[in-house]
Amino acid sequence: DYDELSPTQKPSNDSSGNYLLGVGRADCTGPVAEIPLMGFANPDQVGGGLLTRLYSRAFIVAEPDDSKRVVFVSADIGMVSQRLRLEVLKELQSKYGELYRKDNVILSGTHTHSGPAGYFQYTLFWITSKGLIKPSLNAIVKGIVKSIDIAHQNMKRGRLFINRGIVENSQINRSPYSYLQNPASERSRYSSNTDKEMVTLKMVDENGHDLGLISWFAVHPVSMNNTNHLVNSDNMGYASLLFEQEKNKGMLPGEGSFVAAFASSNLGDVSPNIKGPFCVNTGESCDNPQSTCPVGGAAMCVAMGPGTDMFDSTRIIGQNIYLTAKDLYASASQEVTGPLSSAHQWVNMSDVWVELNATHTVKTCKPALGYSFAAGTIDGAGAFNFTQGLVEGDPFWDKVRDQLLGEPSNETKACHKPKPVLFSTGEMTWPHPWHPDIVDVQIATIGSLAIVAIPGEFTTMSGRRLREAVKSEFDSYGTAGMDVVIAGLCNVYTHYITTYEEYQAQRYEAASTIYGPHTLSAYIQLYRGLARAIATDTVQDLPGGPQPPLFNVTNLTLVPVVIPDKAPVNKTFGDVLQEVRQQYRAGEVAEVTFVSANPRNSAENMTEHNFLTVERYVNVSGRWQVVQNDASWDTRFYWTKGSSGQSNVTIEWHIPSGTEPGVYRIRYFGHYKRLLNIFNPFEGTSSEFEITSL
Repeated sequence: DYDELSPTQKPSNDSSGNYLLGVGRADCTGPVAEIPLMGFANPDQVGGGLLTRLYSRAFIVAEPDDSKRVVFVSADIGMVSQRLRLEVLKELQSKYGELYRKDNVILSGTHTHSGPAGYFQYTLFWITSKGLIKPSLNAIVKGIVKSIDIAHQNMKRGRLFINRGIVENSQINRSPYSYLQNPASERSRYSSNTDKEMVTLKMVDENGHDLGLISWFAVHPVSMNNTNHLVNSDNMGYASLLFEQEKNKGMLPGEGSFVAAFASSNLGDVSPNIKGPFCVNTGESCDNPQSTCPVGGAAMCVAMGPGTDMFDSTRIIGQNIYLTAKDLYASASQEVTGPLSSAHQWVNMSDVWVELNATHTVKTCKPALGYSFAAGTIDGAGAFNFTQGLVEGDPFWDKVRDQLLGEPSNETKACHKPKPVLFSTGEMTWPHPWHPDIVDVQIATIGSLAIVAIPGEFTTMSGRRLREAVKSEFDSYGTAGMDVVIAGLCNVYTHYITTYEEYQAQRYEAASTIYGPHTLSAYIQLYRGLARAIATDTVQDLPGGPQPPLFNVTNLTLVPVVIPDKAPVNKTFGDVLQEVRQQYRAGEVAEVTFVSANPRNSAENMTEHNFLTVERYVNVSGRWQVVQNDASWDTRFYWTKGSSGQSNVTIEWHIPSGTEPGVYRIRYFGHYKRLLNIFNPFEGTSSEFEITSL
């Protein structure tokens, strides 16, 4: 396929533009049952099976003489927590010494809301995660480190190309009334209230063969809503799956050397549910400043995706994103060359003085969440029917809060105005602090590409201001024409970052801007400082800042312990309870139910356990060939817990069009738990069934 390469991809004789490149992918799924899912903060949303596996995707770029390295990781998780980052850095240091460090390793979460929770050390996140869940944390640490190991072991000479283009019909602004608070003169410079541009970084080896891709695009991976119980990587993960299936021909999902990451960006106010908000009970629009319905209030106001159901919406949005990336990858011709650099600081975000201008200085606040944090969004409403846009507290909820958690200090109340403080997390320290004070700010540059790693969710306009500030800082210190991308949900989670103007409206994103109205201005000042240090080659003079704490929490959790598994009388694990039909056509769903055991047994004792296969009988060889696994988009694995240790698994295969006619079967693999923590593997197999052509 060498002759099909565009002229720009053919290796140049001048190898000075080359880097050393490595890519790697590893499973980071963790336990798929009984663990709360991270994202919507809905206590009822607990894992009950698997739609697609979660992966960590790692990319290492090194200078040709290997003097400097930059690592970018995008993991299919809600966000990177401080606990997670600190543990990953500790592992990397014990393996690689000073090669991979806090300044040159960026860890970013895709922000799927359907991954296991429980990998946080700050108390607020324990409330909905049911504490710190070691198997959940360990799976992600292991997956991230393994993906970096694989990239590290596969370094080869190669080249980078950058491209950018517009993604249509895939996002709306879910807080348009907040966006309208921004100055008209600023809004008039942009054609849309979301960033429709995708940036792609293409990686090829020195012979022009494909290695991998990183795409950055701003949209919430919430096509799967808060009624979902299947662990999955949502729209961004589906785009990765499609791209990797396209490039790793003949491989199962999760296999193959080509790695495609669809990473998060400034997605704070961006929803994929493009039909917009409607009252689910009456069908009328609830696109109003409070996102509330005449009957049923905010809880009834829900944004709908383009599909017939949430699975279909995930597919449509994911496919849109994938198709744009595919075009940008194929046509990428702007080569990225030049030195690598990285800069990092820890900052106490509750105490940053910001110079707005020569005469005016303002300060950030101790963390606190406002009333409208409890309202949730049109992608997933909160509890107790709080509404968005609340600038006044409520005496009843204030009293409840004061009794349970203590009253916010006058200083915190004043600092956060006009936000009415619901939870003064910065003043809550039992059993550990509820929110971080010490936050990472980080920029890595690869030639003309600057990756700005942000610790949370910047809104559309916040992201625009930050990119512009960083670019102008590089410009004014002689490094003109930098491509600045924002990588979201990096290093530590600090909720949202709105503009000062958006903050005044106090919708969900503003109420969740935890360091107060000047949070964005503080970040802009800090990231300017990092950009200046890189541009002037003075990174070594940057103060490192105060180290974040690592709390000694071993395993504090309300997740039920796994009890020994039992099979029904006269049955054994893996027996079929409900059989497949004898015949199906493409477009239909093959379904089988087995006597099962708790899937946590497998996740907690095995790495990368595969729960199911769909297999096709090959006449020529007389063997069964695996055509789908549990990472496939077309398979669904549902676990139903019964009483006293009994449970069932139902496996669905949504047979895609174009499936080869023939004889098939579905297999299930699990582990059952005995007393004394002994785990025994078992398997079950459906009857054979035929797929006929239409």
